[in-house]
Amino acid sequence: MKMKNAYRCYRILGWDFTITPARIVLLALVAFMGAVAVTRLLTGFQYVTHLTDETPWGLWISFDVLCGVALAGGGYSTALLVSGFKVQKYGVVARSALLTSLLGYILVMAGLFLDIGLWPHFWRPFVSWGYTSVLFEVFWCISIYTTILTLEFHEVITERMFKSLHPYILKILPVLVIIGLIFPMMHQSSLGGLFLIAKSKMFPLWWSPILPLYFLISSFFVGSAMVNVESDLARRNYGHTVDPDIMRQLTRVGGAIMAVYLVMKIVDITMHDQWSYVFLGTMQSNLFLVEMIGGIIIPLAIIFSPLAYKKWGVLTYSWLVVLGVVMNRLNCVFTAMYKSGDYFPSVFEFAVSIGLVSAGCLVYGVIVENFNVLGNERATQHHILQKTDLL
Repeated sequence: MKMKNAYRCYRILGWDFTITPARIVLLALVAFMGAVAVTRLLTGFQYVTHLTDETPWGLWISFDVLCGVALAGGGYSTALLVSGFKVQKYGVVARSALLTSLLGYILVMAGLFLDIGLWPHFWRPFVSWGYTSVLFEVFWCISIYTTILTLEFHEVITERMFKSLHPYILKILPVLVIIGLIFPMMHQSSLGGLFLIAKSKMFPLWWSPILPLYFLISSFFVGSAMVNVESDLARRNYGHTVDPDIMRQLTRVGGAIMAVYLVMKIVDITMHDQWSYVFLGTMQSNLFLVEMIGGIIIPLAIIFSPLAYKKWGVLTYSWLVVLGVVMNRLNCVFTAMYKSGDYFPSVFEFAVSIGLVSAGCLVYGVIVENFNVLGNERATQHHILQKTDLL
C-alpha cells in the first residue's frame, strides 16, 4: 500500500513493518557491515582492520564493547531504582530502558565476536575455566546478563505471543531482576580492571588503582542520561512523552553520582601528585581537560541549576554526559596509550561499528511498533505517517 511522503507500511502475518528513507539508509549500512564482517571472518584481520600484534585493541574493543557496555547501563540502573529502591515513578521508562540495554548488549557481543582472533573457538570459555583471567569473568558476566535481559523482556513478548507463559514470567521476574542487578556491577568494573596491568603504558591521568570503581560509577550516571536521550528520540519518532519532572529527577540522581565521581577524581589526582599532567599542554592533557570539563563539570553545572527546569537543559546535560563517557572509554584505549603512527581505524572498522548501531536502531523500531514498550500506548500507523524524522 503506497503512502504519502514516500513511506510504506506493510502488515505481514499481523506484524507491522514501516519502510522510510532513513530506514533504507540504515539497511544499506547494515548490509555493508555484513559484507565486511563476512570478509573478516573468512580472511582474518589483515584486509579489513589496521590491528597488529602491537596494537590488538582498536575501534571494535573501545567503541563496540567498552562504550557499548557503558551506554547499555540504563537498564540495570533504572531497574535498581524501580525494583531495588521501589521508586515506582521511574517505571514509565523501565521498559524502553530494558529494550535499549538488551539491544546494546547483543550488539556488544556481536562486536566482541568479531574481535576474537580465532573466532571458531568462541565457545571455549564456556568449558575452559580460566578463572584467573579478567576477560574470562567479563565474558561470562556479559553472557549471563544478556540472557537475563532476554528473559526479563519476555514480560513484554508474552503479552502478545505465547500468552500462556506470561503468568510464569511474572512470577520469576523478581528473581531475574535481582540477578540482573548483580552481574552488570561485576563486568562494568572488570572492564576497568583490564587496564590495571597497563600502568607503564598509560598516560597517568587515565590510570588509577581504583579504575574499576570509576568504570562502575560512570556506568550508573551515564545510564540515566542515556535513558533520557532514548526517551527524547522516542518522543520525536513515536510521540511518546515522559513527564519532564520525572526525567529531571532521574537525571539528577545520575548527576549526584557524577558529582561523587568528580570528587573522587580530584582526590585521586591530588593524592598521586598528578596536577602537573593536567596542565601539561600536550594532546593527552588537553583531551583529559575536554573530557572532564565537557563531560562532567558543564553537565553538573546544568543539572543543578535552573537550566534543569527546561527540556533543552536536561537534554543537553544528557548528551554531554553520554559523549563524555564515550570519550572517556576511547581515551582509555587510544589517547592514554597513544604513540604516533601506531594505529588508526580503517574505513571498514568504522563501517562495522556504524552498521551495528544501525542494526540496533532498526530492530528497536520494529519492536516498538509491534510490542507495548513505550508505556500503555503503541505507535499507530497514523502517527508514524505524520513524522518526517522517523527511523
